[in-house]
Amino acid sequence: MQSPVKIWRNQKNIAQLLGKTGTIVSWTLIRVPPGDFMDQAPYPVVLAELEDGKRIEAQLVDWKDTHLAFGTKVKTVIRCVMRPDADGVIPYGIKVKPI
Repeated sequence: MQSPVKIWRNQKNIAQLLGKTGTIVSWTLIRVPPGDFMDQAPYPVVLAELEDGKRIEAQLVDWKDTHLAFGTKVKTVIRCVMRPDADGVIPYGIKVKPI
């Protein structure tokens, strides 16, 4: 379980990354995911280099096969990262989508 306090403390990191643009440097397609992500498979995870030079690893959302290419432009967005826990806490985090 992710505690609400841990989620609250992480919101500064999320806010700093939100809305940044960059390009895909590397990617892989996850076909056999861990248990909490079974309903999302298959899904791509990319390494994106942002315009400020930082690199982030994130799940690619709203994608098509043509988006899985080096140099594809992406933008950081906030999305639900896994199913809510037993207490109903919905964990959100940074993902990227093609632009």
